Amino acid sequence: MNNKILEIVDLSVCFDTEDGRVNAVNNITYGIEQGEILGIVGESGSGKSVHALSIVQLIPSPPGKILKGEVWFEGRDLLAMQSKEIRRVRGKEIAIIFQDPISSLNPVYTIGYQIKESLRWNLGVTGLNAEKRAVELLDRVGIAGPKQSLKRYPHELSGGMRQRVMIAISLACNPKIIIADEPTTALDVTIQAQIVELIKDLQQEFKLTVMWISHDLGVIAGLAQTVNVMYAGSIVERGAVNDIYKTPYHPYTKGLLASMPRLDQITEKKLTSIPGRPPNLARLGAGCPFLPRCTYSKEICSVDMPPVNTIGDSEHLVRCWNWEEVRFKE
Repeated sequence: MNNKILEIVDLSVCFDTEDGRVNAVNNITYGIEQGEILGIVGESGSGKSVHALSIVQLIPSPPGKILKGEVWFEGRDLLAMQSKEIRRVRGKEIAIIFQDPISSLNPVYTIGYQIKESLRWNLGVTGLNAEKRAVELLDRVGIAGPKQSLKRYPHELSGGMRQRVMIAISLACNPKIIIADEPTTALDVTIQAQIVELIKDLQQEFKLTVMWISHDLGVIAGLAQTVNVMYAGSIVERGAVNDIYKTPYHPYTKGLLASMPRLDQITEKKLTSIPGRPPNLARLGAGCPFLPRCTYSKEICSVDMPPVNTIGDSEHLVRCWNWEEVRFKE
């Protein structure tokens, strides 16, 4: 039985620039189960945000272009929809929490107006009903004095409070999926932890499906059930969080985990870093994009992109020619 609420099939996205075509997302395929929290991790430029925004056709065109692919949501291909159709999906069925709330919220409108505008546009709710719903939402996300806060402007709130407002807006129309695009990046550690706990509580309360994009492996470990590790526009490893963190099979994943401090493994050994730089996405060759930074590379790595390998009977997937060697080598 297929319980996947969202399925991405062979998605590729590019940007045409003065330096040539940048292949930002390359042949991505995966699905998200109903009620799942999926973590997406990787360096800047790995395609995390681009592929997520492509789901609801939010890639600016030009210079961006969805070259191919399908995104199936409840029997509908979102990429085949016209502008009017996809606008009905955004916010109402699939909501997005953006990274920077100060640029996502309109500075000249009160937060109450912005929540009620979402309700009016997507659900046709207006007047006292909209105000009552807005107060309930602000109260649920932890805004003190929710009724009075409806009259406040974004600049009057702290970063953490602004992000809570963005979460309230995303929840306003009872969406089925929330895409959280690095929502805690600009926040301090304490506020970050509060936002993560809030999302976990809301996910359980409303049975939400969440895609959480982050650089922070620690956040993903405590939040998600499944994780996609992205590099140079491709998913290089995918599986259950516990499996990936305990037994990484891709050298990039292994490098990311080795660079993360862990309280359960306190030693005098220094944290390691991944040598080199991410590749130029406008100059990707035929082989594995991680080749120049990889300590496990062989001749075949420069010739062909590795296939997707399934580890045993599990749903642990990896794109590496040398995954068995990576597994057993410290």
